Amino acid sequence: MPREAKVAAIRAAIEAALQPVSLVVEDESHLHAGHAGARDGRGHFRVEVVSAAFEGMGSIARHRAVYAAVGDLMVTDIHALAIVAKVPGEGG
Repeated sequence: MPREAKVAAIRAAIEAALQPVSLVVEDESHLHAGHAGARDGRGHFRVEVVSAAFEGMGSIARHRAVYAAVGDLMVTDIHALAIVAKVPGEGG
């Protein structure tokens, strides 16, 4: 799957599961060229998600929610996923 399609698939999966008010998906695979995990075609991505769905969740639970949202993409398209997950109005 082309990189643009992977970004679109990640975006669609997170939007469907978490209804974010803000979502940024960045392909950082170029920063990891030559890395063992990059050889199989899966990529390195960074997501910043702001969603009311995270209300009352700790950091680990928020990350688990994002991983659950992307589901099988972790096996087929994503090698590494950096996550920033916040509720609306949360700083930092």
